[in-house]
Amino acid sequence: MTETVLVTGAAGLVGQNLIPLLKHPGRRIVAVDKHRANTATLRRLHPDIEVIEADLAQDGPWRAAAASADALVIAHAQIGGLDRAAFVANNEDATARLLEAATAGGRAPHAVHISSSVVNSLARDWYVESKRAQEAMVRASGLPHAVLRPTLMFGWFDRKHLGWLARFMARAPVFPIPGDGRFRRQPLYAGDFCAVVARCLEGRMAGTHDVSGLEALDYIDLIRELREAAGLRTPILRIPYRVFWLMLWSHARISRDPPFTTTQLEALATPELFPVTDWPAAFGVPATPLREALRATFGHPEYSQIVLEF
Repeated sequence: MTETVLVTGAAGLVGQNLIPLLKHPGRRIVAVDKHRANTATLRRLHPDIEVIEADLAQDGPWRAAAASADALVIAHAQIGGLDRAAFVANNEDATARLLEAATAGGRAPHAVHISSSVVNSLARDWYVESKRAQEAMVRASGLPHAVLRPTLMFGWFDRKHLGWLARFMARAPVFPIPGDGRFRRQPLYAGDFCAVVARCLEGRMAGTHDVSGLEALDYIDLIRELREAAGLRTPILRIPYRVFWLMLWSHARISRDPPFTTTQLEALATPELFPVTDWPAAFGVPATPLREALRATFGHPEYSQIVLEF
């Protein structure tokens, strides 16, 4: 019997890294994403799966796929932006519609929800609020489910985080750091995280799991590791926090979708560390050392050259 797995947000960082791990005989994969260019990349890389270009916040052909799915990977998310309505539409409204379609007729497919460590964050912004609401919807859906709360992720197809920073570093004369750069981060390798997602599906695992990067380091040291892995020599320049904030604010006045906003800067500077659990033992997934993971990310002969649109 063929199992159908529906992956939402499938053309983003998690989806693009996850799809290769899910493919095997006896499994039908249906990938849904609304981003036209990134969805085209997904189709090119994986012509053997079904790809639906659709906005989950609106009715469309994705509903039939959701109504027949045996399992869901809920990976769609609005991460950045200047419009609160986009966070509500893409994190809350889209999830409500997806869950309604998947549970029609009393069905109960197994769900793996990609939440975020920010649900426990001290930060207060539209992303945090909407991700909390999204997780609450999954919990209240009645579906058997696992909730995974990853920290900041990086890996192949990373268009918003370390991938964007590496591309910026490659073309900038200097790389600016806000303040002293001593903000603790727990970067998580997307390859490891996607292996965890795959194990959740295979074992129909349940519960809420914090999946944090096991190596905590200051942001400025992370940038130095990134620079080395990408084979760059760009000088690092510390800029007073307030000046950096004003630079981002000014850029947002002329850009409709800036890659980094003042609210994201404020979240970056918030002093906090997220729970570290022994997820490698819990899921049977060895953790890749940070330096090795960075080299794999920026050294892959094909995937490191693919840049998704922002």
